[in-house]
Amino acid sequence: MTINHAGILKKEYFISYLTLIMNAHGCDIDAAKQYTLNRLFGGDIMSMGESTYQNFLLAVADFQHLCCEGSE
Repeated sequence: MTINHAGILKKEYFISYLTLIMNAHGCDIDAAKQYTLNRLFGGDIMSMGESTYQNFLLAVADFQHLCCEGSE
């Protein structure tokens, strides 16, 4: 997926990206989150700006909510 470094990445972008990573690597949300932090943010959570990082966290929270909601 191409990234436009001039703009803020939306929550929906990260939902799509995390889904792609989980499907391609056959991993869970925790592994996909770590992969994304390393690959996109280069280990520096503010490298793409605070708004983009907050949208990333919202996407991860959505995934975790859906996961936990289904197991109750």
